[in-house]
Amino acid sequence: MSSNAPQNTTTASQDAGLSTATNGVRSASWRCARVALFAALLCVAAAAGRITIPGTPVGITLQTFVLMLAALTMSPAEAGSSALLYLLIGALGAPVFSNGASTAALVGPSAGFLYGFVPAAIITSAFKSTPRTPAPLTIPRDLIACIAGCILVPFVVGVGMQSAITGADLRTLVIASSAFFVGDAIKACVATGAIASARLAREAVRHTSADAVRQSADAE
Repeated sequence: MSSNAPQNTTTASQDAGLSTATNGVRSASWRCARVALFAALLCVAAAAGRITIPGTPVGITLQTFVLMLAALTMSPAEAGSSALLYLLIGALGAPVFSNGASTAALVGPSAGFLYGFVPAAIITSAFKSTPRTPAPLTIPRDLIACIAGCILVPFVVGVGMQSAITGADLRTLVIASSAFFVGDAIKACVATGAIASARLAREAVRHTSADAVRQSADAE
């Protein structure tokens, strides 16, 4: 009987290792799927059209809204990878940028706004709320993270590069592009509200499931 103990221990250890490896593969696959999903949503948001802003060739799209959702639901590495994958798809020639543009958009007047997507997603995700954040501060922190990352970063990078590429006066571009703030602020509020609602719904389901299990155990 004692001779079987080491064998049983080895088998249990192997099973535990296999289970851990399987969970790791599933987790990695899920992360890759999320990265690909948000990259695809960025493509869809660009195809949905844009609102033209007088004085600047760059328009308002739903892409920053998608970027906010990605950053608020993924890690900094995942959110940044999603934005980078989107740029890579366009760099390979796919017409995934605004107005059906592809590679040319990465060297055109709007290039800075596109390049700003990557640091924007990373910064927003890095500064968003965490499970340790007190409940009353969750929405304000997520909102501030969206404003700092997904609004200010693309604006600074985008306007700066646009001025450098076109030779237009920086101050004029800043004034013209300031119209983005209104739409982006609305998108930030909607994004943080949607994530907060989803978080509350998830917690409600979790508590309901826990109560059901507890009641079942009490009944037995």
